[in-house]
Amino acid sequence: MLKGNAIIGQSGGPTSVINSSLCGVIQACLELGQSGNADCKIEKILGMKWGIEGFLQDQYLDLGCQPANVIEGLKTTPSSALGSCRYKLKEPDFEPVLAQLKKHNVRFYFLIGGNDTMDTIHRVEAYCKQQGYDLRGIGIPKTVDNDLFATDHTPGFPSAARYVALSVRQAGILARDMKKVDQYTIFQTVGRSAGWLPAAAACARTADGDAPHIILLPERPFVREQFLREVKEAHDKYGWVSIVCGEGVCYADGRPVSASQVADNFSNVEFGAMAGTSAAMMLHRMIADEFGWRGEFQVTESLQMAAADRASETDIDEAWQCGRRAVELALEGKSGVMVTMERVSNAPYKIGFGTAPLAEVALGEKPMPDHFICNDRLDVTPECLDYLRPLVGAMPEYVRLY
Repeated sequence: MLKGNAIIGQSGGPTSVINSSLCGVIQACLELGQSGNADCKIEKILGMKWGIEGFLQDQYLDLGCQPANVIEGLKTTPSSALGSCRYKLKEPDFEPVLAQLKKHNVRFYFLIGGNDTMDTIHRVEAYCKQQGYDLRGIGIPKTVDNDLFATDHTPGFPSAARYVALSVRQAGILARDMKKVDQYTIFQTVGRSAGWLPAAAACARTADGDAPHIILLPERPFVREQFLREVKEAHDKYGWVSIVCGEGVCYADGRPVSASQVADNFSNVEFGAMAGTSAAMMLHRMIADEFGWRGEFQVTESLQMAAADRASETDIDEAWQCGRRAVELALEGKSGVMVTMERVSNAPYKIGFGTAPLAEVALGEKPMPDHFICNDRLDVTPECLDYLRPLVGAMPEYVRLY
């Protein structure tokens, strides 16, 4: 019999639906965990303030005391309601973490996040096992980058992908109608090493000539000559150029186009505003120097992570289901795993749920597969669009004068 308290934390960058997963965990703990059975029971539901960093400082909330309407409202509330962090646990931290777990009688441990978060759960769960402390640790996936290993996609990605597609579609219409002033526009997405978000921009197209005309993915080395050649071809054909780039695009030697040298606590290279420059800015200069055109670049940074007005209903529901499934797994006696989503079909769109070992998720990444990337031009394939469209959803229809 295992009885004790549950604790939930959020880590890393937020998404539009990370709080929907939090809602799913809390509601499942109240419904399933506190009903009790012969094997286990969740007594209190605690929330880490500021992730594992706050937990080390004994900062937490009693989530069981929150009004039901507040918990339900988390489903459609953006950002990280508990507060987040990017703290990497060091060896001296594990004993204090275990002391905190014992102090609050935590036996069920849930973290919502990406690769680094899964590494945190894995290391804490393994340490507790080594020390003979019974703890069930379950990871709940989250990332807008969609680069998390072992799951078809991650909660947060569909909403961010929709944000990108809508932004590129609407900005593309603006750029088309302003081409006598600005001849090109560059939209930069977040994502260090995976091209899922820039690829999602392809869903913006509904007719020939629609934005984007060029998509730069981190999975392929940036070649200046090829890029400028395709820029010229698009400009010759349409009179303007729409470019979408991932923030982590690099040259063949691994040097970022952004020329960033800034890294975070997990040794991940920082891009965009944190680095003081961006890939979009460098591409803008490249085009201006080569052709003498006027243009603009757009770097939206965290807006892609917290645009609740553009959240996908599918994403909200799947995030909630992932949170609920994590509690079910813990009550079934599972530990050391992350909830995964497995695609059953594209049309109609359908997924199922599974698990993956935390140790594998923490070490792995999921770049775009080769068959999703065009070989002969800077774009994505029809197979990639088949994967993306059910997640992004239908694009709005706009009219055009003839």
